[in-house]
Amino acid sequence: MNGTLKPCVAIIDDEADMRESVAQWLSLSGFEPMRFEAAESALKELASDFPGVIVSDIKMPGMDGMALLRRIQSIDPGLPVILMTGHGDVPMAVEAMRIGAFDFVEKPFEPDRLAELVGRASDARARTLETRA
Repeated sequence: MNGTLKPCVAIIDDEADMRESVAQWLSLSGFEPMRFEAAESALKELASDFPGVIVSDIKMPGMDGMALLRRIQSIDPGLPVILMTGHGDVPMAVEAMRIGAFDFVEKPFEPDRLAELVGRASDARARTLETRA
């Protein structure tokens, strides 16, 4: 981080209340949230040089979080994706990590835990982009 810009976080969740809550928590933790209701709309906005982190729900209409993760991995495997779900199970978490998720959190979660994960993912993203420059 350069000290003047807040790290970006794309928050993708079809539930408006959850999307806004996560955005508020992360904003208070020093991040710049971008809100998306659907994976498809996020993909239109996020390029391979996106300087931030993606936090996405798994269970969504249309493209779900696992399909989004696969698409992101094909575009830019160095772009951290943190998946959240209210319907988690061990096999799903294992599959997400195998595909390349940065982490997997089950709702409800502690806001501080998510902020810490996003911070680590943001640092990893900054290092990735620095090595590409």
